[in-house]
Amino acid sequence: MLHRGKAVAALEAKAERFVGFETDLRDALADYERSLDRLASMTREEIDTALAGMDAPGARPTAEHDMCPRVVMPFGRRWVDHEEARAWALGVLRGVPTVAVDGSQITPSKDFSMPVGAVQVGWFMNPHDAARPYVKDIAFDVLAPDELASDEEDPAGFPDWRVNARRFVLECEKLIEFVVDQRDPVVRPVCFFDGSLILSFVQHMLPERQRAYVDAVTALLAASEAHRVPVVGYVDTSYARDLVAMLDAVMGKQSHQSVSDGALLRSRMGWGDRSTAFVCARDDSVLQRYYEQVCFVYLKTTSDRPPARLEVPRWVVEDGELEHTVDVVRAECVVGNGYPYAVEAADAVAVITMQDRARFYRLFQEFAKREGLPLRLSRKAASKQGRR
Repeated sequence: MLHRGKAVAALEAKAERFVGFETDLRDALADYERSLDRLASMTREEIDTALAGMDAPGARPTAEHDMCPRVVMPFGRRWVDHEEARAWALGVLRGVPTVAVDGSQITPSKDFSMPVGAVQVGWFMNPHDAARPYVKDIAFDVLAPDELASDEEDPAGFPDWRVNARRFVLECEKLIEFVVDQRDPVVRPVCFFDGSLILSFVQHMLPERQRAYVDAVTALLAASEAHRVPVVGYVDTSYARDLVAMLDAVMGKQSHQSVSDGALLRSRMGWGDRSTAFVCARDDSVLQRYYEQVCFVYLKTTSDRPPARLEVPRWVVEDGELEHTVDVVRAECVVGNGYPYAVEAADAVAVITMQDRARFYRLFQEFAKREGLPLRLSRKAASKQGRR
């Protein structure tokens, strides 16, 4: 039980440290804002010259920089009320299919003598056409003991990473199916990936574990380009520092790790405003070449929070499809009250609750009994089941 008085006293004892952190962050943010203002006086060519010879400066400008050197591109629309905004959004979405995919997983439990895992991937496809119904559905996959087996580098046994990787791969595979199915020479559908297309976290994995993630996301990018269907990696709360790292590189400054791109751009953006597009050039020895096929922009989707980060295949920018794609994201966020409705709907379909996990394990026990499998339950788990 938390002792309120002791917790308050401990916080107050370190109040100066918290205040100091905030002051330091505010000063660093002001310094980066001055760097952003200096960037506005530079052409794309001058920025590229300053970054010449650097393998991974964080980001590189696209042709949009010369059109809008101040980085933020105003949306230019304002509405009287939400009803007017919603009418605009429905007009943008009319006849434009949007698809989102999300997933959940059940990792192996130490309560059972036999390991089992599961992955559930859900999707929501809305054609925005009165003649065609929307589709919500799931795919469910079970991982058997041999699919969870440990390797020599992981002697602890049945790790969760295999379940997490399977979920990621299935999400990408399902989205690829939609990319192929939804291609249209006249209307550009938009597919949403819930999360980042920039997989920095895999650089800390063993090479054989990296491969599943990298192969899956590069296949998704390739399908998007081949069929000319935009895919948007949507990150609602991003702490990425790619633009900030580029400012450090251009200005020859020391990096300040606490300032993120979103924090830097937040005060400069109103609802619907977006940043210019940048090519990702994040420092990552494993994935650097693949990152250069991804562009990112920041989009203000709420009035009171930092902008969301959108990641798209580079062809979307180079083919002039970015504004249409961002408009669709804006419209989805109007319908979803600040968050893309399609992504929210896919999450609701895919989610596995604690109650769902308990039901799955009961089903697994029943399955094991029918199959004559020697499944043993830990004392603690058996005691819990007996009390509930």
